[in-house]
Amino acid sequence: MRYIIIGAGAIGGTVGGRLAEVGHDVVLVARGAHYEALRERGLRVSTPDGTRTHRLPVIQRPDELGELRSDDVLFLAVKTQDGEAALDAWSPRPVAGGGTAGERLPLICAQNGVESERMALRRFRHVYGMCVWLPSTYVEPGAVSAAGAPYTGILHIGRYPTGIDETARNIAGDLEKTKLLAPVVPDVMRWKYGKLLANLINTIEATSGPVTSNAGVALLKRAQAEGEAALKAAGIEAAGEQEQKEARGDRIRFEPIEGSERRGGSSWQSLARGTGTIEADYLNGEIALLGRLHGVPTPVNDTLQRVANAFARERRQAGSMPVSELAALVDEVIAQ
Repeated sequence: MRYIIIGAGAIGGTVGGRLAEVGHDVVLVARGAHYEALRERGLRVSTPDGTRTHRLPVIQRPDELGELRSDDVLFLAVKTQDGEAALDAWSPRPVAGGGTAGERLPLICAQNGVESERMALRRFRHVYGMCVWLPSTYVEPGAVSAAGAPYTGILHIGRYPTGIDETARNIAGDLEKTKLLAPVVPDVMRWKYGKLLANLINTIEATSGPVTSNAGVALLKRAQAEGEAALKAAGIEAAGEQEQKEARGDRIRFEPIEGSERRGGSSWQSLARGTGTIEADYLNGEIALLGRLHGVPTPVNDTLQRVANAFARERRQAGSMPVSELAALVDEVIAQ
């Protein structure tokens, strides 16, 4: 199978690089300065076991590939807020032998949150959820790093909304030829909802820096308590924290990479790069949505979503709001 990595940033670039490393056909999709760097210098992937540069085909738009192959796999790794445009661009593309990508090709949703799969299923018949636990960093245009060792990450994969099929097994098999773990599970969204609760830390980290203080941890626990209550009210089961830790075991530990310091997760990186957008609507906003649908108050997540969006829109410095100030904003909302 050929893998088309739609969004060759920290996650997409790392997965694409690992697949290319063991001989798979990989096409990278990027834009702007990242596209130019990939085209001119290749993809540089730094991991604890070394740095490799991969000279891979790179495009900006699907029409640059022409007709897609019947064995193509579309790996969607753009942020959720950019997903709809990508899905609209790729779903109508013709496939060799007839039909379109939306009708014939598998699409993997490798984003945080749980909304991408719903968006994809409106346009693609064969959608696969992927729960990504892969600590990685977009270092600079053309370069990414991933600090996990001895395995780079763990990628639970399954058919959306539920199930397992031969395609999922084949994709997992390809991934596991690299230094990636890829459990095939029938309930991939249960894993993604568990990751959603963990990802509620992202907006706190992005706006106030590493969550290490008692105040930061307390705020995170409040956000997660709201999330758990909203999921319970909606009748949604999520993989527990202990189950997720046991799945990773001691197979993924952080090892520093010289010149590639990882200062924050995906939301922090969006603010640090000044992209103007952030995934808060699909993390804290998902909890807010469920709360409104099922009568569960979510003032902590409402506030975190609002503040993170303001940071992105105003291009404020990542981590620049003291966590005490962020907690005070939450308390002001609750007091109203």
